Amino acid sequence: VQLQASGGGLVQAGGSLRLSCAYSGRYYSINAMEWYRQALGKQRELVAGITSGGTTNYPGSVKGRFTLSRDNAMNTVYLQMVSLKPEDTAAYYCKIVARRSEDMRIYDYWGQGTLVTVSS
Repeated sequence: VQLQASGGGLVQAGGSLRLSCAYSGRYYSINAMEWYRQALGKQRELVAGITSGGTTNYPGSVKGRFTLSRDNAMNTVYLQMVSLKPEDTAAYYCKIVARRSEDMRIYDYWGQGTLVTVSS
């Protein structure tokens, strides 16, 4: 499974951005889709996730401001971010947890990062 993230950029505090993650390739099933971020000098952290059943999960730092959605027909997962703050500045990564057709084992697949910079 290959993932291609896009949509990052420079935005002023209070602004909005929508990140996209297009995925392709063979898989048996998708267990979860997630967005992470990693700020300079910090550990990568989960900012949004959705299970195959549609249950979403957001940490308190982004709850109410970030929304994960998916378009199964387009094989794309989105992260809508509003009311952005300078502390949201980071590289954002998408991840898909999928069961591979070849061996029916579950793997994590990562996209490349897309940089979000929020100026004050």
